[in-house]
Amino acid sequence: MAKTLRGKVVSTKMQDTVVVEVVRRVAHPLYRKLLKRSKRYKVASAGQTVAVGDTVRIVETRPIAKDKHFKVLEVVKK
Repeated sequence: MAKTLRGKVVSTKMQDTVVVEVVRRVAHPLYRKLLKRSKRYKVASAGQTVAVGDTVRIVETRPIAKDKHFKVLEVVKK
């Protein structure tokens, strides 16, 4: 089963590639306070029209480039 994530597009300056920021909430190991942790993924977007600020679902795929291992599955919210 391929990993599916949901995040917000933060950059569209590359050709056929967008940068998606995925925010997750984790509990602090000792104090159990919920903290936000974010990670940015380079995502293949060939054939998709995505803009900065869109919420998208991305899916893990075979390596497309040195650091591009995801592609846009669908645009959830414009």
